[in-house]
Amino acid sequence: MRRAYKHLVLVTLVSLFVILGMTASYKQSSLAQTANPQPNIIFILADDMRKDDLNAYMPKTTTKLVANGMSFENAFVSNALCCPSRATIMRGQYAHNTDVWFNKNVFDPDPNVHDGGWLGYNGNGYEDDNVATRLHDAGYVTGLFGKYLNGYGRSTNERPPGWDDWFAFKQPEYYNYDVNDNGTIKHFGSTNSDYSTDVLKREVQQFIGANAAQSKPFFAYVTPYAPHDPPTPAPRDRHTFDTEKAPRLASFDEADVSDKPPWIQSLRMLTSTDIANIDQRHENRVESLQAVDDLVAAVVGTLGAEDVLSNTYIVFTSDNGWHHGEHRIQRGKARPYEEDIRVPLVIRGPAVQPHSSTDKLVLNTDYFPTFMDLAGVQTPSYVDGRSLLPVLTGSATTFWRSAILIEGRKHSADPEIPVDRNYNGIRTSTSKYIEYEGGSRELYNLTPGADPNELTNTYYSADPTVPPRRDLKARLDALKDCQPQDDPTTPEVETSCQQAEGGP
Repeated sequence: MRRAYKHLVLVTLVSLFVILGMTASYKQSSLAQTANPQPNIIFILADDMRKDDLNAYMPKTTTKLVANGMSFENAFVSNALCCPSRATIMRGQYAHNTDVWFNKNVFDPDPNVHDGGWLGYNGNGYEDDNVATRLHDAGYVTGLFGKYLNGYGRSTNERPPGWDDWFAFKQPEYYNYDVNDNGTIKHFGSTNSDYSTDVLKREVQQFIGANAAQSKPFFAYVTPYAPHDPPTPAPRDRHTFDTEKAPRLASFDEADVSDKPPWIQSLRMLTSTDIANIDQRHENRVESLQAVDDLVAAVVGTLGAEDVLSNTYIVFTSDNGWHHGEHRIQRGKARPYEEDIRVPLVIRGPAVQPHSSTDKLVLNTDYFPTFMDLAGVQTPSYVDGRSLLPVLTGSATTFWRSAILIEGRKHSADPEIPVDRNYNGIRTSTSKYIEYEGGSRELYNLTPGADPNELTNTYYSADPTVPPRRDLKARLDALKDCQPQDDPTTPEVETSCQQAEGGP
C-alpha cells in the first residue's frame, strides 16, 4: 500500500509538472525555436569509456565527428556509475534529485531510503516524463537501441512510454543475449553476426532509413555495451591492438598515497601481474571500441545517403569513465577521481563549427535541455542542467557554469560501488574538493600545469601558502542540496542547481 500510494502521488505530481512546465519561466536559448524544420538527433552513449579512448583509438569517429563538430574538453558526469548516470541523462537531474543512486534494482517508498536500477527509476514515476516522452510529444519519432537502465530486463518486458521503436537488451552482453524488440523477445547467439554492437548498427541504420523520408524528425538513443567489462572485441577486430599498453598517467601505480583516504592507502602497489592484466584489459577494451567506431561511421554514412545529415545533430559520449591503475586502482569507476567522472563528448550538427572545441564545464544533466532547445520546446522546470546550444553556436557568454557537483552513495549489495561510503564534491576548472562520510577530505589544485593527475592532496597541508578554500566548502554545501530551477514543489528553495553551479 505504501508503494502504491507513493507511486500515485508521484504520478499526480508528474502530471502537475507537465502542466506547470508548459508555462514555467525557464532561461534557455531560443535559437532552436526558429529553426525549420526540427533537426534529427542521434545520441550515441558508450559504456564505461574513458575520455582518452576517443581520439587515440577511434579514427572513424575522429574523422566523422571530431573533425566535423565540437569537442568538449571538460565534459563530466556527476555520479560515475551506469544507472545513476543514465537516469540523469533521461531526466536532466542530479542523482540527489532523481534518488537513483545504484545499479542494483531497489525501490522503497520511504523518501529516506535511496533507490537504484530500473525499479528505482520506474518507482519514482520517471517513465512517464523524461527526454523520450518530451521529444515524442514534440513530434519526434523516437527509438532506443541497446542498453537501457540496469535491471530493466529482469523486471519487465513492457516498452516504456514515449518510445516508438524499442530494441533494448534484456541483459546487455556481447554474445548470447536477449533483446526486447517492440515487445517480442529475440535471442541472439554466438555467431559473428550476433555481435551486439553490429546488431545495433543494423537496427539504427534501418531506423534512419525508415524515418528519413517522413515529415517527422527522429531521435535515436544508441547505447552499445562496449567497452564494458568483460570487454569482448568483434572477431574482425581481435589483435588490432596487440601489446597495446594502458595509459601511464603520472598517477599510475602512485608511489606515495599517504595523503589519500584510508581505503586508497590500503591498496598495495601494482605487481607485474596486475600491470599485465590492466594492459590486457585495455587492449580488449579498445579493440571492442572498433565496432563502435564502425557504428558511428555507419550512422553518418546512412544519414548522408538519406540526405538528412545536414539537418541532424550527432552526440557521442559515455556514461562514465574507468580506472587503469591510477592511484593503484586496478579497475572500476564510481569514485570522484578524474578517471571516473571525465568522459569524451563530441557533437556534430548544422550550427556547429567543424573542428572546434570548448573548455567550458559541461555535465550529463545538459543533454535533456539541449535536446529540448533543438526541438524548440520548453524545458521542464524539474531539469537541473542547461542547454548546450549557445555553446555549440558560439553565442554563449563567457560567464558560463563555473562548478559542478560530484556525488555518490553507498550500497553494500552493489558490486560496482567499490568505495562503500557516501561522498559529495565540487569540481571547478581549477580545483576539486571532496567530502567523504567519516571525515576524510581531498583537495586538489587542477589549475593547468599544476596537479591534473591529483597526486597531491592539499587539504591537510601545513603549507601556509595553501588557502583553506572556505569558498569551495560553501559552494559545495549549496550544490549538494540544490533543487531544480523554478520547481513549483519547492518554493522555499532560494538556491537552484544552476545558481549553485554559477552562471547567469
